[in-house]
Amino acid sequence: MNVVSRGVRNAFRNRTRTLAITLILSLSIGLALSMLLAHKAVDQKIQTVKSSVGNTITISPAGVRGFDGGGNPLTQSQLDKVKALPNVSQVTETLNDRLTSSDTNLQSSIDLGQLGQRFAARGGFGGGTSGSSDSTTPANFTPPVTVIGTTDPTNLASTQGGGTFSLKSGKVFDANSTDNVALVGTALASKNNLVAGSTFTAYGTQITVDGIFDSGNQFSNGELVMPLATVQKLSTQTGDLTGAVVTVNSVENLSSVTQAVKDSLGSTADVTSSQDTEQAVISPLENVKSISLYSLIGAVVAGAVIILLIMIMIVRERRREIGVLKAIGASNLKVSLQFVAEAVTFTLLAAVIGIIIGVVASNPVTNALVKNSSTSTSSTAAGPSFAAGGGAGGGQSGAVSANGNGNGGGRLGFRLGGSGLRQSVTNIHTAVGWSVIIYGLLTAVIIAVVGSGFAAWSIAKVRPAEVMRAE
Repeated sequence: MNVVSRGVRNAFRNRTRTLAITLILSLSIGLALSMLLAHKAVDQKIQTVKSSVGNTITISPAGVRGFDGGGNPLTQSQLDKVKALPNVSQVTETLNDRLTSSDTNLQSSIDLGQLGQRFAARGGFGGGTSGSSDSTTPANFTPPVTVIGTTDPTNLASTQGGGTFSLKSGKVFDANSTDNVALVGTALASKNNLVAGSTFTAYGTQITVDGIFDSGNQFSNGELVMPLATVQKLSTQTGDLTGAVVTVNSVENLSSVTQAVKDSLGSTADVTSSQDTEQAVISPLENVKSISLYSLIGAVVAGAVIILLIMIMIVRERRREIGVLKAIGASNLKVSLQFVAEAVTFTLLAAVIGIIIGVVASNPVTNALVKNSSTSTSSTAAGPSFAAGGGAGGGQSGAVSANGNGNGGGRLGFRLGGSGLRQSVTNIHTAVGWSVIIYGLLTAVIIAVVGSGFAAWSIAKVRPAEVMRAE
């Protein structure tokens, strides 16, 4: 009989033991596979965080945040210097403005509610009189319409309300366009019965609606997005900017580029980066990556030790059989291969169950490791801060109070808004493919071969004459 087939048959000589061995090994293989999946998933998440979320720098005029503060605008020449810096892959430039009823025939889609009335009464919309909380909103008060001049019209992360851009109809204007065109949020379009191709008046000029977009939130859906050059021209702010978001080619270069931007702009701008937040996010993920790697190695070693002890026990039980086989001419290699085949049979049976366990347990195990490593693993894409509607929104008051004071100096006092984009990394999903299953099977074979190696060495020491004499 072939030594391999004999080894496979021997694996089922004691079915109770076979079942016990299979269950024990399947747990080891399942743990190893779940740790492998966790390691891969966390590594992919780390690379994603490093390449996208953690590589932005926010630039705003010194002393300006949202609709509070004041100061002088940034200039195009300043941003051109930033663009020329090494490792800068993109610079999104913005100029934010607000259109009142005297500037446009559009009606704002903002529903004032309690918060909006409070903001308006305290001058938070750039109009009214700043006073006590008992101030009342004029009966004919109309909220302004926020207009965003930008070089990246589909990137709402750098605008006041943020969100994800989704074009519902029409087209998106070119980033460098100078035409009198605009993208209109769905709420503002609905309020003014606008569709792609419609026109409205702003800054005393007829503007054509290129497209209608949905941002996923009510605030941004009430905004106008226009070409930067157009807003600069129509608002008589040629060359002026109220903000910029710099994208660095890698998080590893974030610190050096941030310092270079600060050196370039000096005291004329406030420069902040997402480096500290990113490190807070990546650090626990790196810990999980290390834990999963060590656990993977530990599970493989444990499986090898288990099969090693089992095969040593089996060899000791079958010393007489080994002696007989060697006495009738079987070589040490053939007898060893028989036991290796038996060990491989055990581990392949366990691998089938272990792969199922590993696939099912990988997501819960991975998320448990991440949550235990850090209770707060979220990152903020850099952008000008804008808290609770900060003087530009409305709505009903909730558990958090907001103060919309518009008490700033300089002409930027009421023009700049911003938004924060938060991305959770606590919920990481593992991906299972054929490669993972192959890894699981290879792990089983490695465990079997390594675990049966010492047993094969023990077989070579068995002397037929001594065995027969002992019997």
